[in-house]
Amino acid sequence: MTCPVVRLDPLVGDRPGETRRLTGIAPLARVELPGEVTVWTVTKHAEARRLLTDPRLVKDINQWDLWQRGVVTRQWPLIGMVDAGRSMFTVDGAEHRRLRAKTAQAITARRVTGMTPYIESVTARLLDELARAGSGGRPVDLKAVFALPLPMAVVSELMGVDHAEHPRLHRLYKAFFSMLTPQDERLAVIGELDEFFTKMVADKKAHPGDDLTSALILADEGGEPLTDEEVVGNLKAMVAAGHETTISLITHAVRALLNNPDQLGLVRSGAIPWETVVEETLRWSTPASHLLMRFATEDIQVGDTVITKGEGLVISYSAIGWDADQHGPTADRFDITRPVPIRHISFGHGPHICPGASLSRLEARIALPALFERFPGLTLAVPDSELRNMPIVTQNDLAELPVLLG
Repeated sequence: MTCPVVRLDPLVGDRPGETRRLTGIAPLARVELPGEVTVWTVTKHAEARRLLTDPRLVKDINQWDLWQRGVVTRQWPLIGMVDAGRSMFTVDGAEHRRLRAKTAQAITARRVTGMTPYIESVTARLLDELARAGSGGRPVDLKAVFALPLPMAVVSELMGVDHAEHPRLHRLYKAFFSMLTPQDERLAVIGELDEFFTKMVADKKAHPGDDLTSALILADEGGEPLTDEEVVGNLKAMVAAGHETTISLITHAVRALLNNPDQLGLVRSGAIPWETVVEETLRWSTPASHLLMRFATEDIQVGDTVITKGEGLVISYSAIGWDADQHGPTADRFDITRPVPIRHISFGHGPHICPGASLSRLEARIALPALFERFPGLTLAVPDSELRNMPIVTQNDLAELPVLLG
């Protein structure tokens, strides 16, 4: 069967249009990634749940036929997302369970819940900074002043990252993800991140503290302890996901509520809880647009289509979130009053489900009501049509969110 190919725009010029094209091809579509690399993607919620638990799909890049044949090399702009070093994000089976168990020992529910006072204090401080930046009716970039520094501060506190390093880390991760970064520069960024976290792990081994990095190093309940390489790999990915996901969640929730004042009224009155806003935002404007990548270790039949052994599969969470079979005929709209229960998989499903999902939700549940309580007259400073995404094919991240505080 011939399957149409949807080219994923590396500059993300029309994310809604691209998502609608993908939802029209089900349950699998062919997508062209930057560098003219064509792979499969899954666009339906039910099929994604099945494939995300299929042991025949693995994270090992050595199973990818394009890698084996040298079609994809280290010069491919997305190589850092599929060949990111050894961590729980890049291995499967027993090794994945070992690495994830060590992380579970460290990122406990008690540790996450214990972050609440810190999140509240940072939120209050950033709201004061937002008020100063937007005083006198001046437009202010909500992302730069509030939505970005909050999760960066939280994940750094959790991991034990020096807060003085925030600007450097943000610069490095921005360059890593951006499709405008030349590949040689991106490879240098990857090297600098490796050096940063390797030094941090060495420092924590010498002087452990009450933070996640120290806990990962010291985790020893059963099995072999994590190697330094494994701790570095986990940290590098968790810091990236830990702030990028929450930036997207907060900015898109604010954007959606400001464009739907009737729904904002319902949540501010208490008729609908903020938790519903968080879950609907995660479904409707999921932080990860297209998550790279899994590789078939044998032929896998999906409906009338076969993912051939050695082929790559991307998980298109944007399309999955707009699946009308799962979310109803208005799945492409933000609606906190929708009659269909909001059951999304925007944080993944199965063994590789995001370990930081609870922390991201907690941050948003604290930040959003505090923001609208402090600035009830908040409005967009530009028409919504002028808002632009960052040139990141895998992430759903606004370049900026200009607002007036009112």
